[in-house]
Amino acid sequence: MIGRWSKRVAGWVEPALVAVTVFALLLGLIMWPFGLHGAAEVCWIAATAAAVVPAVWWMVAALLRGRAGVDLIAVLSLVGTLLVHEYLAGALIAVMLATGRALDAAAERRASRDLRALLEHAPRSARRRIGAEVSVIALDEVAVDDVLVVAPGEVVPVDGRVLDAVAVLDESVLTGEPLQVERGIGELVRSGVVNAGTSFEIRATATAAESTYAGIVRLAQEAGAENAPVVRLADRYAAWFLPLTLLVAGGAWLLSGSLVRAVAVLVVATPCPLLLAAPVAIVSGLSRASRLGVVIRSGGALENLGHATTLVMDKTGTLTAGRPAVVEVIAAPGQDAAEALRLAASVDQLSPHVLAEAIVTEALARDSALTLPTAVVEQPGRGISGSVDGRHVQVGKLPDTATGSEWARAVDSRARLDSAAIAWIVVDEELVGAVLLRDPLRRHAPRTIRRLREAGLNRLVMLTGDRLEPAREVAAVLGLDEVYAGQSPADKVAAVRRERERAVTVMVGDGVNDAPALAAATVGVAMGARGSTASSEAADIVLTTDRLDRLADAMDTARWSRRIAVQSAVVGMGLSLLAMVVAAAGLLPPAAGALLQEGIDMAVILNALRALRGNPAARTEVAAATEQLLHRFADEHETLREMLTLLRTAADRLATANDPAALAAVEDAHHFLVTDLLPHELAEETLLYPALVGPLGSTEATATMSRAHAEIQRLTTRIGAHLDRAHTAGAIADEQIDDLLACLYGLHTLLRLHFLQEEENYFTLTDVDDQPENGSTYRRAHRHEPLPR
Repeated sequence: MIGRWSKRVAGWVEPALVAVTVFALLLGLIMWPFGLHGAAEVCWIAATAAAVVPAVWWMVAALLRGRAGVDLIAVLSLVGTLLVHEYLAGALIAVMLATGRALDAAAERRASRDLRALLEHAPRSARRRIGAEVSVIALDEVAVDDVLVVAPGEVVPVDGRVLDAVAVLDESVLTGEPLQVERGIGELVRSGVVNAGTSFEIRATATAAESTYAGIVRLAQEAGAENAPVVRLADRYAAWFLPLTLLVAGGAWLLSGSLVRAVAVLVVATPCPLLLAAPVAIVSGLSRASRLGVVIRSGGALENLGHATTLVMDKTGTLTAGRPAVVEVIAAPGQDAAEALRLAASVDQLSPHVLAEAIVTEALARDSALTLPTAVVEQPGRGISGSVDGRHVQVGKLPDTATGSEWARAVDSRARLDSAAIAWIVVDEELVGAVLLRDPLRRHAPRTIRRLREAGLNRLVMLTGDRLEPAREVAAVLGLDEVYAGQSPADKVAAVRRERERAVTVMVGDGVNDAPALAAATVGVAMGARGSTASSEAADIVLTTDRLDRLADAMDTARWSRRIAVQSAVVGMGLSLLAMVVAAAGLLPPAAGALLQEGIDMAVILNALRALRGNPAARTEVAAATEQLLHRFADEHETLREMLTLLRTAADRLATANDPAALAAVEDAHHFLVTDLLPHELAEETLLYPALVGPLGSTEATATMSRAHAEIQRLTTRIGAHLDRAHTAGAIADEQIDDLLACLYGLHTLLRLHFLQEEENYFTLTDVDDQPENGSTYRRAHRHEPLPR
């Protein structure tokens, strides 16, 4: 209670000091013209004295920390004005000091780091079974070898090994990965994970205090406590400005014998350009960042972000979408993919599984007419089944009866290569299709990574609890310098500490498992829009929008604000040095010096306020009409991307010997190319690319995309020529197959790459939603309906 009261009182010191000093100064100025000189001087003495007490406290606190900062000059000038009876000058300095401290406190004030969400998620009790009796006990009563029951939806209370059944777990709180995992009998289950299946039992292998989740809380608390206070920009400049000021003031006193000259030097040397300009620039930067959806909790964090050189990132939810999305729906030979998806999504409507949610979302995006299922049964670890329109539908694991299927083996191989999960669809005991799902890369991620490198980050590291293969794939696409996979929260903290020892390090994450690493970094950045409360509270910076590119905006803002702060401080100190020379020569009395110092302060403050506008060189202006075009073509991309599967399907059927549907599949693919794709590419070439010349600076920025359009046209024409020949002969000739396969597979790959390049280079110029790279917003009821023009 006392600690909380003292913090509350401390928060009122700066505002109260501003109010008292400003009021006393103005009251004295009002009295002076009416001849009340004595009363006016009493007011100014009161203002000076009110500032001396906290200034001495701040000076002593700085000296105890081993820093002789700007507060020492302020104290000397305040005391000096009282000694030589320059009370107006003292009051002016008091106001400047109070205002500077208030601004500095506003810039440095941090939000609470009590990791409330971590503590809220931690279990408070456990269900212990002794014989046939189950009782609820306090968590600290759990002993090693106790048999504990974990009910559906409950948090596993302590570390233990599964006893009786396959446990289906949501481990995202520890690993950050969105996919649920299964732990068989005898496997270790860690505390803090959530039971996503039916009840199971564990045998405790550790007490609550020794379990995984308690360790995460301790890591976050220790990492947050070990960070040293940020050295203020003002104090860094004061390291040389302070001795220079004392030397000039002492020299003026010794040479002239006048203490007034020395005080005059101290008055004009009062480092208000440092006390005011730097905080104003920093606060302006914080304000601008907040308008961009970036909450920076302290001026120190903004300063550190401005000269960071290493970036450490979590993968899931930061570089990737953090939730599974459907990559492709593959129909078994002779089956219809759309119908298979509709049936699967109908059953999955009643499943809480994360993959089921993705399948239902995909079906609704395709305007599938879902049916409410009956007789639904979900088996944890196996999947869900139910009756849809009189047909028995199963979605989940591959049935044992279908494991020998050549088609199923091919799908499984593709999923392994793509690091995708598979949901198999079985209708009336017949395997009809499969849905491939994966956590897709964020659209803005590649462009953001490039921007961050341009901002001065020369080492980019990814930490993830995921497997090595998908982690390496993401790292390769983004061009990262280092990747660490299979990382526990403790591993992440150790890695961040190693990086921080070498350079100023920024850590970006979004999950509870990232909170300790965020606290351990020089600057922690949380993806707050979807991230956990724990990660947001452990971070110095919170991105309030679900867009990674806002981090690059924050870097731009930080560097610009720091540049303005340094510029304002240096110019202000330069002017103060000139005034010090004049004062030392006896040409500038203390009161006039104080007024001159006020003028210098106003100049540097106005310059510091430029930080509100941001760096003009970093802004890319996009006209409203161009922005509308970007939104239009981004929406069309999401529709067209889903239809690219027609090319792959046609090639697969063509590669299958004697497939009677091969010619029809190629015709469907060609129809899509001619009816939908080529008009879209032509519209981009004639409407979008000319509009991008202004924002991008030249036509060269779209030249490579124009060349890709030409290649797309060439391959489409080639496929059409093959179809003309096949129609004349009545079938596709054997000698045509190899070239057609090359055209179809090549076009499929080219279009995926082309779409990604356009989205990364152009669509991120405006606030187009950060859809994952292979997320679907398929909105048309008929796949051959032309796109709107």
